Amino acid sequence: MPRVHVHTKLVEKDEADEGRARMTGRESDGSSAIRTAVEWMVRSPLRAFLIIFIPAFAIRSYFLTLIPIEHILPHTRWEIFAVAHSLATSGQFADPYALPTGATAHLAPIYPFILSLIYRVFGMTLTAGYITWLLAIASDSAVFALIPWLAGKLGVGRPAGLIGGFTGAVVPQWPSFVEPLAAIMLGLLLIGFLRRWTEGPPSTLKTLLFGIAWGIALHLHMTLLPVMLGCMGFELWWSSDRKKWLRSAVLVLGVALASVPWGIRNYVAFDEVVFIRSNFGLELRMGNHDGAAADIDVTAARTVERHPRTNEAEALTVREFGELEYMRRAGREAIAWIQANPGAFLRLTASRFLHYWFGPLTRPAVAALYIILTLLAVLGAWRILPTLAVPNRAALLIPLATYPLVYYVVSYMPRYRVPLDWLLLMLAGGWVVRRLGG
Repeated sequence: MPRVHVHTKLVEKDEADEGRARMTGRESDGSSAIRTAVEWMVRSPLRAFLIIFIPAFAIRSYFLTLIPIEHILPHTRWEIFAVAHSLATSGQFADPYALPTGATAHLAPIYPFILSLIYRVFGMTLTAGYITWLLAIASDSAVFALIPWLAGKLGVGRPAGLIGGFTGAVVPQWPSFVEPLAAIMLGLLLIGFLRRWTEGPPSTLKTLLFGIAWGIALHLHMTLLPVMLGCMGFELWWSSDRKKWLRSAVLVLGVALASVPWGIRNYVAFDEVVFIRSNFGLELRMGNHDGAAADIDVTAARTVERHPRTNEAEALTVREFGELEYMRRAGREAIAWIQANPGAFLRLTASRFLHYWFGPLTRPAVAALYIILTLLAVLGAWRILPTLAVPNRAALLIPLATYPLVYYVVSYMPRYRVPLDWLLLMLAGGWVVRRLGG
C-alpha cells in the first residue's frame, strides 16, 4: 500500500508540473503575441500616432455631444475666454474680471490670441464654440498620440509610449485648453535639451534659436520656467564644454528676445516691467488664508472667494488701484498670513503635494485613477532609470521635480498636472513592457 501511495503522488506531481508548463507556455505565447503586436504598431511613428489619436479624438468628441449648448457657446466666465473676447471685439488684451478693469497681464498671451482669432473669424457663435472645443480635443488627443515618439527619443522606448499613450487615450476625461499645448511644448523642448547633452556642443545660432523657442513656450505657459532653469542647471553641471556659461547666456538671451514684444506691450500698458504674467500674488493669496483648503473647490465652499473674476468687490479694487498694485497687495497679504501661520502653511503645502500626485482626495473614484497612475509610474521609473544614461535620466526627472513646485504653494486644480501626465503614462507603460518581458 505505501508503494501505491507513493506512485499516486508521483503521478499527481507529474500532472501538476505538466499543467504548469502548459500554463507557462500559454502565458509566454500570449506575452509574445502582445509584444509582436506592439512592435508592429510602433514600427512606424505615424501608425502609432494614428492608433492613439483616432480613439482619443473620437471618445472626447462623443462627450462633447453631452455638453449643454450654453457651455459650448463663447462666454466670458473664465479669464482666458474673457480676454479672448476683449481681443476679438476691441483689440485690447484686457478685462479678465467680473467688471471691466482695463489692460491686463493676468494671463500668458498666446492662447487668448489663438482664441481671439477664432472669435474674429466666426464671431461669438456656436460654430466658434465648437471649433474652440475641437481644438482642445485635438490638442489633448495629440499629447497621447505623441507619447510613443517622445518615449523613443527620451530612451524609454516606443512600446512603453504606445501602452501609456493608448491607456490615456481611452480613459474618458474632459480636455483642458492650454495645458495640452504646454505638454507638447515641454516634450519637444526636453528632447532639445537631451540632444544638447548627448550630441556635443550646439552652435551659437542653434542655442539662440533654442532660447527663443523656450521664450515662446513661456508665453504659452509660464510654469515651464522652473523646468528650463532645472535643465540649464544640469547642463552647467554635466557639460565639459569650456563655453558652457557662454552658451547658457546665449540661451537666456534667446528667451529675452522672445519676451521683447510682450514686454514692450506691458510697459506701455502699465508703465512698469512685467515678465509675462502679473497674477502670482493673487494665486498665492487664494491658497493661503484663514479657511483655505488644498483644493480650490473645497475652499470656495468654505469661504467667500476673493478673486476679481467672481467677486465684483475685488474687481472694483483692481479698478481702483490698478492690476499690478492689486497683485502686489494680494501677495503681501498672503506672505503676512504665511509668516503668521507657518504650521498651517506647511500643512496646506503637504496637502497640496498629496493632491497633485494622488488627485482630488475629496473625490475617491477620480483620485483612485491618479493614485494608480502615479504608483505605476514610480514602479516604471524604478525599473527604467537604472538602464538609462545620466542625461536621459535628467530629461525625465527634472520636469517631474521642478514643474510642480509652484503648485505646492497655490490652490490645487486637477488640470495643473496635465502637462506632466504624458511622462507618468510613459513610465507606467515602461513598467508594463518590463512585466511582459520586453
